[in-house]
This record gives sequence, structure tokens and C-alpha cells, in this order.
Amino acid sequence: MHGTIRNCTRGLALTAAIGVGLAAIPRAAAGQPAPPTVTGAESYVVFVAGRTVGREEVAVVRQAEGWVVRGSSVVNPPLGLLVRQVELRYDSAWKPLSMSLEGAVQGRDVALETTFADGKATNRLKEAGESTEKVDDVAADTIVLSNVFFGSYAALAARLATVAPGTELRAYVAPQAEIPLAVTAVTEERIETPRRAFTVRRYALTFKNSGGDVTATLWADTSGAFVRLSVPAQALEIAREDVASAASRMSAFSIDGDESVRIGANGFNLAATFTKPKDAKGPLPAVVLIGGAGPADRDGTVAGIPMMGQVARDLVAGGFAVVRYDKRGVGQSGGRAETAALPDYAEDARAVITWLKKTRKDDVDGRRIAVLGHSEGAWVALRLGAIERDIAALVLVAGASGTGGALVLEQQQRLLTDMQVPDEERKAKADLQTRINLAATGAGTWDDVPKELRAQAETAWFASYLAFDPATVMKDVRQPILIVQGERDTQVASTHAEALAAMARERKRKAAVDVVLVPGVNHLLVPATTGAVSEYATLGGKAVSPEATGAVAKWLTATLPRARR
Repeated sequence: MHGTIRNCTRGLALTAAIGVGLAAIPRAAAGQPAPPTVTGAESYVVFVAGRTVGREEVAVVRQAEGWVVRGSSVVNPPLGLLVRQVELRYDSAWKPLSMSLEGAVQGRDVALETTFADGKATNRLKEAGESTEKVDDVAADTIVLSNVFFGSYAALAARLATVAPGTELRAYVAPQAEIPLAVTAVTEERIETPRRAFTVRRYALTFKNSGGDVTATLWADTSGAFVRLSVPAQALEIAREDVASAASRMSAFSIDGDESVRIGANGFNLAATFTKPKDAKGPLPAVVLIGGAGPADRDGTVAGIPMMGQVARDLVAGGFAVVRYDKRGVGQSGGRAETAALPDYAEDARAVITWLKKTRKDDVDGRRIAVLGHSEGAWVALRLGAIERDIAALVLVAGASGTGGALVLEQQQRLLTDMQVPDEERKAKADLQTRINLAATGAGTWDDVPKELRAQAETAWFASYLAFDPATVMKDVRQPILIVQGERDTQVASTHAEALAAMARERKRKAAVDVVLVPGVNHLLVPATTGAVSEYATLGGKAVSPEATGAVAKWLTATLPRARR
């Protein structure tokens, strides 16, 4: 069998996400209860690389004979999906009966009818006037997912309500194949929207695809209703309309004494948390935390690990006031992420510094404000240090020493090596990425670059990221610098730490430069075996290394000037 429905969105239902848990939900007792009641119609927003690209309407209906999931959708390029109507039928125990879908994929009309009986899935596909039939062996309780309609995950959300970490389910990606689906972790989180706050369960999933394991993260409310699906490896997010709003916030982490604040930036507000040690007296040294690339919330949550939240917690325990904030266009912060570049993110961090000095004079010593940036945030911190003289110190965590263009190619080749891609294919992919990099920075053209890749790469942020050169910016940085690096970091190799330190030591305006290489930890400063991104979903709620945060607190204490009298 061939066809657009199978190939154009290859693996979309199995795309990689990052998600692990902090606290497991207890296993259901023997003789599990019936799946929860999930009814009603909802709207979902589809995002690619932070851009809204479409919407889906999804209804889950309880009928006498079982469950029905119905819907429709329009999703613009680069996905290019149109679902005029879709219906998935399950019995009362969520065992599949049938699926019908009619729509278009990348402009090609498709119609799919799938029936389930006697351990078989029988598919009848009509695509661009050509009809084919395909029969697959499936489990009686397989969960039907679609590369074309993300609302199909509503059935998975309902089934997950009765399973525990370690459970293995079966998922049928119609009309492709059935694969194992492992539930690796379950946690509880809280979502705050302008209208209400409610609890959700976050499921870390691993799809055991024939081409290699891929992970996904799904959120459902306590009734089992589908809330959100996150697939960072393809920059794909599907979120229920109420939680897709910039005014909503997902939170699984807090520190005693957290204070929610709003900070005025350039025409919008940043939503932030200000925390200081309990019973602290007098102006304190302060640290502003800057998260990494993508839609980073104030806690820097990756793989279920609130990395920046944990860093904040340890620094507060070390005697510092700390500010962490949602990036513009993320969580409860205003602004538009799709038009922002690295200089814009530096100005956002600058606004936080200004806010501290103007509104927190009793809490914070304006002469003792440091900035800590992680990954891309290290570059933002570096740029901020070059333009904001009043910053007292910089902490660069997992920062790269070369240009963004060089880092993208380095990361690509590392991934292809891990996947054991043949040399010829690796070279072809590297050549294509090089053409994309040149075109995105204005040094080349978009000729021979697929349209869908151009749509993802032709952004202000990507151009600024590719062109960023730490060596050029470092010349204007006057502050003392601490460079922190995980020994097992595979996203930014540990060799970058000394290279970054070497260029910092060459500055004309001499200032302290120190390097801390933390053994056994990955890009998130979390203990890991291999450090690979694919390992993140297996980390099971591990915490940021206290050796790393302890080194930062010790260095800042020694480096920042004495408090004013």
C-alpha cells in the first residue's frame, strides 16, 4: 500500500515529546473500574514551532452501545491537513469497533474506512481516486490513533485514566501498523486559566516504533478528558482551547514563599515568580533565571523535570532572591513568540532587571544582581551582559561556544550517528541543513529547499540563532563569568565549556572566569546514563544535581560585591 495519508505526515502520531513524572499515580486495583465518563465537544488549537497552524473540533459522546469520538479540523502548512468529518467508535470498555475519515492531506483527497473484528483491522483507503485495502493483526483493545486527526488521542486519554506507570498498551496508527505503547510515568499538575484552576494528569509515553522508540507526553483531566499533547521533537503542540491561551499556566512545582508578579516589558507583561528566603532581612543578592529555546515556562520544565524551578529553589536556600519568568508568548506572559529573536529575549530579561531595581529596593541590592541562563538562555544572558553594565555576574549553563549554525549541524550529525544513518544519507542531510542555514540568514536562497522546511526555518528567531556568535559578543562582556556544564551533555558537548572559557579569558577587560564540569549529568544537569535526548523520558523525576546548584551558589556568594550599608 502507498499513499499520502501514510507518507506525508510520516510518524506524526508517534512524534517525540519529553515527559517524565515526579510522583506516580497509584496502580488501579484488580478488576479495574470502568473507564471514566468523558462527554462534550471541545475546540483544540494546533501549534507548530510556536505558531498557530490550525484548529480541531472534537466531540466525545457516550451512547448506549459505547463511545463515539467525532470531529473535524483545518490545519495549515507545513502539515496541510483537512478533515471534513471523522468518527471513531468504541464499545463501552473502549475496545475499537470502527473508524471513518474523509478529508484531504497536502491537497490530496483521502477517505479511510477501518473496521475491527476478530483481532483484525481491515482498512479500505481511497486516495486521489485510487482504492487499496490492507488488513493488519491487532489486539482486541488496541487504541486507534490517526496521523491526520489528533482528536483521536481522546480515546487514549480515557484509557490512560485506569493504568499505572509500567503498563504497556497497544496502539494502532491507522492504516499503518500496530505498535506497543508504554506508559513510563504519571504525574499530577495544576493548570491555572483566567476562569478556573484544575488538576491534570501528565502521562509520559513511549511508542515502540519499528524505526526506534519515540516518546510523547499527554495531559488529561481527572475525568479522563483529553487536554493537551506535546511533541517537542517536531515542535508540535495540540492544546484544548482553554489551556492554549497565553493567560493559562501549567504548574507542577512551587517554592515556599513564591510570589506571582507581572513585569512590564516592551508593550506587554511578563508573568513571573519572585522568591526570597524566608525571614530574610535587608537587600539581598538576586539572580534572574533565563530559560532555554522553545516555549519555556518559568520552571523550565523538560521531561517532567522543572529544571529552572529546582535551580531557583536551591539558590533561594543559598540566600538569594530569585526571579523566574514565562518567556514572551508562553504561559501567562504576553507578547508574540513567533516574531521574537534573540535580541528581543535579551530585552525581556533586561526588563526584569529594571523591575527588580525599581520595585524591589527593599528586598534586592541593585548592585548585586546576577543573571543565569541555560542553553539558548546562556546566549541571551551573554548578550544581556554586553549591553547592561549594571549586572554584577553571569552564570552560563550548557552554553555553546560556536555559532548557532555550527551547533545545529553538530547536533544533527550527533543524532544521525546515534540513529546509525548511512554515510551517504548523513551527507545529504547535512548538505540540506547547510542550504537551509544559509537561506535563513540571507546568505543563500530557498531554491531546492522543501516548502514545509522553509515554512519552519524562515523565522526571525531561527535567523538570529544561526547567526549568533559568542566570540563576537564576549568581547563586550565585562562581568565575572561562571560556566557550568554537564559531563554527559549530548545537546551541547562538554568541550564547549572550555572553549567558551578560553574566549572569556581573552577579553581586554579582565574579569574572573571559572568553569564547573559536573560529572554524570546531562544537558538538564540531571544524573543520566547516556545523556541522550531519547533518555530524558526515562529519568523518572530525577532532580537537578545539588553539586551543580551548590557550585553556582558558592561562586555567586564569593563573586558578588558586599551588601551596601
